[in-house]
Amino acid sequence: MRESTAKPPKHLSREAKTLWRELADEYDITDSAGLAILSTACEALDRLRACQTEIAKDGQQVKDRFGVLRPHGLLSVENLARTAFLAALKQLNLDLEPLRDRFVRPGRR
Repeated sequence: MRESTAKPPKHLSREAKTLWRELADEYDITDSAGLAILSTACEALDRLRACQTEIAKDGQQVKDRFGVLRPHGLLSVENLARTAFLAALKQLNLDLEPLRDRFVRPGRR
């Protein structure tokens, strides 16, 4: 497996950069469209983690200004970020079965 010459975007978290590198290298993602989708997936992962952190800190239910318990406002954002992350991964069309001795994206040799 050769390492990609492209580097992950600087604004990504350590976790997202690691995922970016692993997927780019493992699936030989070098085309600009693939790299853009990969970046989008990693940004969605960062948004998902940020929401999870805040929800864990505040609880899944928070009191509104009248003292009534309501679902945390970030629950919907968390769900949207998870959906965006999984959709971007799906768009990359990653082949999950090993071909020959390593994983490759369809159409790559």
